[in-house]
Amino acid sequence: MSQIRYGAKVEQRSREIEATAAEIWSTAVTAIYETDPELIAAVLPKPLEPADEPLVRLTITSVSMPGLPVFGAGWFGVAARHGDQVGEYPIFMPMTTEQSVLGGRDTYGEPKKIADVWARRDGDTIDAGIARMGFTVCEIRGTVTETREPYEKTKRDFWFKLSPSAETAGELDQDPLLVYGEKTEKARVHEGIDGEVVLKDSPLDPIADLVIRRVVDINWTERASTQVGRVIGPVPREDLVPFIHQRYDDLSVLGKKS
Repeated sequence: MSQIRYGAKVEQRSREIEATAAEIWSTAVTAIYETDPELIAAVLPKPLEPADEPLVRLTITSVSMPGLPVFGAGWFGVAARHGDQVGEYPIFMPMTTEQSVLGGRDTYGEPKKIADVWARRDGDTIDAGIARMGFTVCEIRGTVTETREPYEKTKRDFWFKLSPSAETAGELDQDPLLVYGEKTEKARVHEGIDGEVVLKDSPLDPIADLVIRRVVDINWTERASTQVGRVIGPVPREDLVPFIHQRYDDLSVLGKKS
C-alpha cells in the first residue's frame, strides 16, 4: 500500500515554533512615535494596561528564510504591561504569505493578516509601506543619515489565543489564553533615518486612529530575532469579545451591497 500523506503521523513537527526559534535575518524600517495615552488605553483588552509612556511602534520588514522566497512582514503595536511585566501588544501584523499568517495565528494567537508589505532601499533612500484590501494603510519614507551601534536586546509581546464561536456571532467558544512572546533581537546594521511616517485611513485596519503626536525615532536595521512562546493562562472571554474585530475584519464598515 502506498503512503497516504494525509494519514496519521506518529511524529509531529511545528513549523512555526521551529521557524521562530531559528535565527532568521531580515531588513526592517521601524518608526516609534508618541500618541495620546487614552488612545492606547482604548485598544487594550483586560488584563493589559498602558505602559508608562504612550508609545506606538510600526515596523515594516523584508524577511529572508532559507529555502523560501523573501516575504514581507509588518507590526503595529502599542506599549503595554501585564502586572509588572512590560512589553508590546500588537494590533495589526500584516504578512505577505499564507504560511506566515496561519502559523502565527494558530500557534501563538498573533493577529496576522494577508497584506502587501514592502521595505525597499535604494542607496540611502528608504520606501516602505503596507496596503490591504485596496487601501494603503501606512508609509514610511526617508533618507539614511547616520550610522548607529549594533545592538542586542530582549523584549516581550502579549498575545491572546482565541477561538470565535461556531454558533453565535460576536462570541468566543472558550476563555482565551494570554501568551507571552519572549524575544531576543540583535542588529548587525543599525542606522538612523530622517523621514516621515504617514498613517492613512483604512476602514478595515484603522491604525490612523492612533494619531501621531511626536515621532521619537525612525531607523533601518539588518537584524535577526528568535522567539519562544509561553502560555500564562486563561482570561475571561467577556474581556476579549469587544476586541474580536481587531483581528477578524468587520465587513459591515464597507457598507451593504445594493
